[in-house]
Amino acid sequence: MRARTRKLVGTVLLLIVLTIYSLLVMLAAAAVLPAGGKIVELIFYAIAGVAWVLPAGYLIKWMYAAPPEAS
Repeated sequence: MRARTRKLVGTVLLLIVLTIYSLLVMLAAAAVLPAGGKIVELIFYAIAGVAWVLPAGYLIKWMYAAPPEAS
């Protein structure tokens, strides 16, 4: 796959993943946060705010990886 195509596919996938992730976090926040206090809210948003970085990092690493050598 060419580098430009890989970056396009990666960008579209990243947008889709982040959209789904944010919707799931909102759903979880609506279920968890009303019953918890301020500490639970702080911990939830700290974890939810950082948890998307790992999958996005792998996707970005894939996007910028060198294409395999053709033999």
